[in-house]
Amino acid sequence: MNGIVESYDLETQTGFLKSAEILYPFNIVDWVPQVPPEAGDEVEFTVDEAGVAKTINLIGAILAGPKPVKSRYIAAALGLFLGFAGAHRFYLGYYKMGFAQLAFTAATQGYGVLWGFIESILLFSGHINKDAKGRPLK
Repeated sequence: MNGIVESYDLETQTGFLKSAEILYPFNIVDWVPQVPPEAGDEVEFTVDEAGVAKTINLIGAILAGPKPVKSRYIAAALGLFLGFAGAHRFYLGYYKMGFAQLAFTAATQGYGVLWGFIESILLFSGHINKDAKGRPLK
């Protein structure tokens, strides 16, 4: 059956798929792709006897590669100037790593600046080349 992701709650890791004006609940354990679901994603799925969506897969995920959304140069500039605060990691969607950099800077009385500088070089050189959702950087 084909449909779209109507909604997804990150906290409860549940959501609803819509097909032919019928809503089917789903749980993240039945989500096959490596990227998290987003409202509006076109999906293919099966439905069990209880009306719950199972084996949910994106349609066309293999045909069309991920499109770049975030800029490598903006991330690198954030790393260079605000890397001590993890700004570049927050920009790329790596929130836990951003908080870790912020905590490291606070705990070491400013040595997190070096961490941000090194990562800005890695961003400029292309060694860090994807955002948290696995999309390539512009």
